[in-house]
Amino acid sequence: MKKQIIIITLSVLIVSGAALSVYFYQKDETQAGEYTGAPTVFIHGYKGTENSFGYMLDRFENIHRWGNKGFIYYVKENGDIVDYNLNNGRYAPTFVQIVLEDNRASFKDSTEWVAKVLRHLKNNYRVEDVNLIGHSMGGILAVKYTMEYTRNEYPTVNKLVAIGSPFDGIYNEGYFELHQDAAAEDLKPDSHALNMLRENMFPADVNVYSIASTGDSVAVPESVKTLRYLIPEKNFQETIIDDPHLTHSALHESLQIDELIHSFLWQD
Repeated sequence: MKKQIIIITLSVLIVSGAALSVYFYQKDETQAGEYTGAPTVFIHGYKGTENSFGYMLDRFENIHRWGNKGFIYYVKENGDIVDYNLNNGRYAPTFVQIVLEDNRASFKDSTEWVAKVLRHLKNNYRVEDVNLIGHSMGGILAVKYTMEYTRNEYPTVNKLVAIGSPFDGIYNEGYFELHQDAAAEDLKPDSHALNMLRENMFPADVNVYSIASTGDSVAVPESVKTLRYLIPEKNFQETIIDDPHLTHSALHESLQIDELIHSFLWQD
């Protein structure tokens, strides 16, 4: 029975050259396609777009050559999903990008949409487990998914990277004079959504890496550091980069952070 190796892609992490023999898409000529390995899924933050992780994914694929972006999932405001398969017959590890049309929705709604995408991956491509990468609110959604979507119909999480994610909320009161919507309410310190997150149990077998910068005035290090209280100590790593020029949006444009993610996901 002949088998043809084709490529995949998911949105959330990176892949090393050594992993090229592990993360791939196999298609049997007489059976439905089946993905093996753990794709990396990328989740943008509050008010994010396809561009939020677009340049990082371009670097991973075309500069670092760690793999290729195989899928983009667009989630409409009503929750419908549209998936684009970008494999083009290439063999590589998988990156998947999730783009939420309603990028100001609550933690609850946004996490449900992320879960819907991941369930689609499992049901249609037999993806059993994933890595997750989230920037800002996307990191919070990744943690919330990992805590709450543990049923068999959803992929499990191997590793999770949160980049500039304010788990204690955004401390700048002026921020909420400009932003007034469901997500902004959830991002306020001591919000109901953040308090509910703290009451959940995080799985003991998922490794988590949190990255922040002293130059970030949105997700300040003091807020980012509170993630350590949600994750079992043995499974948690944290890097605070001392760089006043590394701002909130610049975090996903940093070559230094590219390398940190690569090391955590594929070289441990």
